[in-house]
Amino acid sequence: MATARRFTHEPAFVLHRYDWSESSLILEVFTRQQGRVALVAKGAKKPSSNFRPVLLPLQPLSLTWTQSAGAAATGASDIHTLKGAEWVGGHIMPTGDALLSGIYLNELLLRLLARDDPHPALFDAYAGVVRVLASAHGDALEPVLRTFELLLLQGIGLLPALDAQTLTLDALHPDARYALVAEGGLRAAAPKERASLSGAQWQTLQRALDSVGGRGVRLAALLQACAPVAFALKPQLRALLQYHCGSPLLRTRQLMMELQNL
Repeated sequence: MATARRFTHEPAFVLHRYDWSESSLILEVFTRQQGRVALVAKGAKKPSSNFRPVLLPLQPLSLTWTQSAGAAATGASDIHTLKGAEWVGGHIMPTGDALLSGIYLNELLLRLLARDDPHPALFDAYAGVVRVLASAHGDALEPVLRTFELLLLQGIGLLPALDAQTLTLDALHPDARYALVAEGGLRAAAPKERASLSGAQWQTLQRALDSVGGRGVRLAALLQACAPVAFALKPQLRALLQYHCGSPLLRTRQLMMELQNL
């Protein structure tokens, strides 16, 4: 007879939550060792619940849950039962445009990560980016978002090498312009193509992605590399991400565009 498996004190973030009943919630969480997992938090909406003040997005948590017996026997994805949740602390909740940016990152993870597919390096990058978001606003958010978009695409195998043309594998010329496109990878930019970077800039981004060291080394290097090119990089990465997310348009992107038009 299959027995329920228990996961204890797993580092995690809540990506999304929605009502399951009058008193309970379904959570989509991103965990370091188990990847994206669906959990039911029974009674979490009750005023007396210990879960109520803890299960917030963009906050580092330590979660304990039991895997359903059926999933344990078959290895299939399922909704598991949350048993414990603790706030780890470390930074304040992002607000304003930083909060909206964090929700955008969460939507990307929901759309692009399969359940039960661990990405510990990506989890660490996400945790680092969320800490930066807590103190960033306005234009300072752009390099942060570009950094995570690059790390996400690379982490799930959807980012081509940025130091060579994708189809020909020809080396980049430092002064020539190149564009990153959804179906062709990195290619020479057309004469009037505005969404492009120089070969030298693409090479700098690739070196930052290849940085080795502690958890924060690559994040810091990529933030620095993205800062001068964040706005030119934005439409290229957004088009690539939307291509892989498919339809419909990302909800947070639609909301951002509507706010800009107010």
